[in-house]
Amino acid sequence: MQLSSRRERLHSRGFSLVEVLVAMLVICVGLLGIAKMQALALSNMTTSRLRALAAFEAAGLAAAMHSNRAYWAATPANFTVTVNPAGAPSVASTDAALSAGASNDYTAGAGAGAGATGLNRCVGTAAGVPACPNPVDLAAYDLARWTASLAALLPNPTAAISCPNLAAPTGCSIQITWTERAVAINKQEATQQAAGNCAGVAAGQQCFEQPTYLLYVEP
Repeated sequence: MQLSSRRERLHSRGFSLVEVLVAMLVICVGLLGIAKMQALALSNMTTSRLRALAAFEAAGLAAAMHSNRAYWAATPANFTVTVNPAGAPSVASTDAALSAGASNDYTAGAGAGAGATGLNRCVGTAAGVPACPNPVDLAAYDLARWTASLAALLPNPTAAISCPNLAAPTGCSIQITWTERAVAINKQEATQQAAGNCAGVAAGQQCFEQPTYLLYVEP
């Protein structure tokens, strides 16, 4: 009878402190893993969104080039355009007229009305003719609006348009670069950053967080 009572007391005494601590440790590790997975999921969603926006922007410029073949299909050999919304000039090109027009329109912004220097310069018609009948003016206007769109949608964007035009048909490449914020970096990326192997990257930015989207187009 006494042995049976002792066994009942042993079975009913509950968990020990060590068992409770181990259980809490397991639960905490699991919660940390869930939090990490959620952070990675959010980061991947942001990355996918930015890359989709870059693809849309490149396709938009390609459409503008197709609609203005009088300019883009007749560019000289080794024609280039560099777009940097934060730079001065914001649009630089081997075509000085294109560079000046696009930079002035972008700097003036959307405040000016149709026909005036700005992001509305080529909207509508003037005296029954298009507001920008000159192909170079239309190309500059398109680049100015495209630069403003890049600055609004992508973090620290830059772009390069290259049309070697060494043989027919005319072919151009549109390359867009922007910065991304990663949740974590691997050992190789950390070593690269510590070694300063980020030529051309502004201070405080990480070169491994600069993806590039490239599109080839034939205007």
